[in-house]
Amino acid sequence: MQTVRPHIVILLADDLGWADAGFHGSEIRTPSLDRLASQSLQLERFYSCPVCSPTRSALMTGRYPMRFGIQYTVVRPWSNYGVPLDERLMPQSFQAAGYETAMAGKWHLGHGRREFFPSAHGFDHSYGHFNGAIDYYSHVRDGGLDWHRNGKPLREAGYSTELLGAEAVRRIKDRSKDKPLFLYVPFNAPHSPLQAPKELIESYGHIQDRTRRTFAAMVTGLDTQVGKILDALEQEKIAENTLVFFFSDNGGPTNLGARNTPLRGAKASTWEGGIRVPALMRWPSRLKPGKSQQVMAAMDLFSTLASLSGVKPGGKLPLDGRNLWNELSTGKTTQREDLFSAVESGGKLRYAVFHGPWKLVREVGVADGQAENFLFRIAEDPTESKDLASANPEMVADLVARIEKWRAIHPPGGLRHTDSAPADWKAPRAYSEAAAR
Repeated sequence: MQTVRPHIVILLADDLGWADAGFHGSEIRTPSLDRLASQSLQLERFYSCPVCSPTRSALMTGRYPMRFGIQYTVVRPWSNYGVPLDERLMPQSFQAAGYETAMAGKWHLGHGRREFFPSAHGFDHSYGHFNGAIDYYSHVRDGGLDWHRNGKPLREAGYSTELLGAEAVRRIKDRSKDKPLFLYVPFNAPHSPLQAPKELIESYGHIQDRTRRTFAAMVTGLDTQVGKILDALEQEKIAENTLVFFFSDNGGPTNLGARNTPLRGAKASTWEGGIRVPALMRWPSRLKPGKSQQVMAAMDLFSTLASLSGVKPGGKLPLDGRNLWNELSTGKTTQREDLFSAVESGGKLRYAVFHGPWKLVREVGVADGQAENFLFRIAEDPTESKDLASANPEMVADLVARIEKWRAIHPPGGLRHTDSAPADWKAPRAYSEAAAR
């Protein structure tokens, strides 16, 4: 193992679709991401969860969010729920191993108690917001300020994408020179509300659909900040030994301007368009650029990054994620154990399981319990256009049983889908100061 531990930079986009980056053929301008892609291992079969909080939970814990009740939906502004305190998060392990740890962006893993805050889970520095869907300029969600530095309310002017990029650059430049850096930058772009600087929106005047036009502007704004972060690594002369990992937290919401072409489905589904996302991994001194077909999930990052950094996870609970560094660094692919996904949306419980060459999509009505099953040879049919369920009833039955066994680990009282706030709920003046101590 290397004698000098790498710096780690995780860049997370919010709601970026498969076809929303130039390196996947998009009309959206993403020169920074395209440059990063040319220098990276492009992970063609990288899977997030169908929505925000589950992906962040899987990333930070290395475990299925189903185990602790954040699989089906997101942590809402009125939720007092968060990732349970007995879960050990990735930054805690890196911090214990001597890394300086920092985050700038969207947390979405709990804010009702201060014990859920980033600073309580291994971050030396934290900046950004707790909820999703904040206003990009006022930094307000449902009437309450959702912007903080190290858990204290912060009022400042600026477009959130630009502020988060500037903070990330600041943390790179002001880092301790005696420690490696673990930097997590979960942007809220291009998640709704659809807001972008006027000049960026006008630069996409050729796009007739207004929603798509604003979404495109938001993606280009995100790309600009990614470029500034990459430039900061170069300026600090640490790019060569910095592992940069970029991905999206779920597939794109096509009703809000995103595109997942040619994949089927969208955010909040377990079709490929809901969970297969753009993903890039760059480490110039150790990793060759190219493309990988290795099946990898967000929960695999903890094990993989810890291994290549010489960091011991150190938690008491077993990790579900796999260490895939050997596969990524050698270009080999191996068949992994079953990989599961789930979400509740549109009145249905939506599941998927990958089992060798097979993928089963299962949708169950919440009200009536009626189920539909769809079976694919997913490597051969990534667009999920050839349903093989009727021709393979035994395989369907076996995969349904595997899903049922997995879904049973969801704890009593775990989160389920809620679209509206309780009748008596009112947003606090500032989410960070309202948290229980």
